[in-house]
Amino acid sequence: MTTTIEDLLAAHPVIDGHNDLLWAMRELNGYDFAAYDVGERQTQTHTDLPRMREGGVGAQFWSVFVPCAEGERSVRSTLEQVDAAYAMIERYADRLALATSADEVEAAWDHGRIACLMGAEGGHQIDGSPAVLRMYHRLGVRYLTLTHNDNVPWADSATDEPVLGGLNDVGREVVREMNRIGMLVDLSHVSHDVMRDALDTTSAPVIFSHSSAYAVTDHPRNVPDDVLARLADNGGTCLLTFVPRFVSQAVRDWARRAEERAVAEGLDPRDIPALLAVEAAYQDEVPHPPATLADVVAHVEHVREVAGIEHVGLGGDYDGVDWLPEGLEDVTGYPRLLTALRDTGWSDDDLAGLTCRNVLRTMRDAESVAVITRD
Repeated sequence: MTTTIEDLLAAHPVIDGHNDLLWAMRELNGYDFAAYDVGERQTQTHTDLPRMREGGVGAQFWSVFVPCAEGERSVRSTLEQVDAAYAMIERYADRLALATSADEVEAAWDHGRIACLMGAEGGHQIDGSPAVLRMYHRLGVRYLTLTHNDNVPWADSATDEPVLGGLNDVGREVVREMNRIGMLVDLSHVSHDVMRDALDTTSAPVIFSHSSAYAVTDHPRNVPDDVLARLADNGGTCLLTFVPRFVSQAVRDWARRAEERAVAEGLDPRDIPALLAVEAAYQDEVPHPPATLADVVAHVEHVREVAGIEHVGLGGDYDGVDWLPEGLEDVTGYPRLLTALRDTGWSDDDLAGLTCRNVLRTMRDAESVAVITRD
């Protein structure tokens, strides 16, 4: 008898690598969970607790993101994001539990809770301070994305003009310190050369918290095949995202034309609000093509082929984008994705690796490196 997708997810819940609900709550109402109760079904976000349960999400890396434009406020704003995560976990303590390790994720499941982890989405959020990095770790932050959309003084971003050609000596020390304390090195958002330099430097497995395959969609945020191939030796995991411009070449081409228009108007395409305004105007003239669940399946299949079945996971980026592929419109979409993959021949063991087992292994291996390094 074939295991149902619902039963598979009950045994092997999704660990999703990236969700921007906290920033969405900040912009919506200043983190007022009483006014916007995510314990009930909602309509203004992609995420709430009932829909997470319906989608089989058992653990979430909540992004404690702040944009590069926060500047000197970045550390304070990050701490406000961390505080909001704690407030949410405490408010819904009957359904959520803080987790800072792979064992704590599984312990949360044993108690019927969704495990809550945190990830900081950009090296600008440490403001050049290893002490800030260490304090984030003590507060429970378990990955740092080395850059966001802008370069930092020690690493190039995928979406900025390259300055360093990868990591400099300070950037390599940041990676080593992350290895030492047990914080996952997240290579989403960084340039392809930074990906390579980080893999040359790290002694622990890395993650891509929300990226897809460059060979399928040629967005610079995606991961090239030579990097994906190195995950087998590194032990890391690429968590596939659902962002339309990263998973659909047609949407990528449409967005590139809108970006060219923004540049022609003298705008910096890294200014996300300005770029979105240009895209909205362009949408009125030339509607963007759809992205589909099949587009995401193509990326998952490609990463499996190049990196191996043990190095693929999921990082939807819900509440970090305005719209999503057909069939993956909110956090209830994971069962539909698993069903589509099963239809292409994925076994239950394959799907269990995708949903959670690969990430748990990567986490445990990074935790082991930290113990050895500290000793």
